[in-house]
Amino acid sequence: MRTIFVINPVAGNGNAMKKWLKFKETIEFPFELAVSRYSGHATELVSELQHSPDPVLVIGFGGDGTLREVIAGAAGALQVIVGSIAAGSGNDFSRGFHSFEDAEEIAAFVKNPVSSRKDLGEFIDDRPYYFVSSTGIGFGAEISVKVNRSRVKQWLNKIGMGKLVYLVYVIITLLRFRLFRLTVEQDGETVHYDKVWFATVCNQPYFGGGMKISPHSVPDDGILELTVVNRLSRLKLLLVFGTVFSGKHLRFKEVHQLKNSRFSLTADQPVFRHVDGDGAGRTPENRSTSYSVSARDWHSVNKR
Repeated sequence: MRTIFVINPVAGNGNAMKKWLKFKETIEFPFELAVSRYSGHATELVSELQHSPDPVLVIGFGGDGTLREVIAGAAGALQVIVGSIAAGSGNDFSRGFHSFEDAEEIAAFVKNPVSSRKDLGEFIDDRPYYFVSSTGIGFGAEISVKVNRSRVKQWLNKIGMGKLVYLVYVIITLLRFRLFRLTVEQDGETVHYDKVWFATVCNQPYFGGGMKISPHSVPDDGILELTVVNRLSRLKLLLVFGTVFSGKHLRFKEVHQLKNSRFSLTADQPVFRHVDGDGAGRTPENRSTSYSVSARDWHSVNKR
């Protein structure tokens, strides 16, 4: 089995490359190395393996965005298995899917590879967007976009306090955020939500660096979970956020969760959007966007 590491050198604000330089010294088996140089490059690199006649283990060495790109390239390939080494900032992928701890574990897997198929989420807005863990619109997406743009985050990451900037932007966005109206369509039924803070479509439980936003999500059941939060005061929203890490936020009447293989969402104004924590523009105003399980699945390293 070929083993290929796909490295994103800027993941974790450069910490991924530092981690790789140490990690590679522990590898005692043959491997290949591919370095992602720009947004979308990892997808291009892995796509070249689509018709590989032999099994290939592709290990994404980076954060959630890196794994999303790797999996988008691997989706539909029969001989490609995706694994990971967590080296990003949020690392929600490693919470919902298996992540290798060390080179010794990888070597053992290569000798006895066991994998299983997983779902891939998608939506189309001028072009296809894919998500492995989650995609969302509104308050949480706006925070993610602003945090990722922040120079303060880069500085705090260097001293091991990167998550502090997230808290800062939660407070700033909380004071300035403009609530929106959301229309959700599924199976011919339409539901309207007013005064919406955010809506998140999940394929696995975690987002936002460990928040258990969708505790009942399973990544191989052909179903997505939509969580909508609305009609909350700013103070109560903070209280709800404090319960998300344990998954207890679902007990609040202002938190709604729906399950389906496809949802259509329409916001009455442009709001920020993310895919696996990375910015994905803004929603089109008063125009429906369909979120669904992709027909192209992928194969994940099995947990042992």
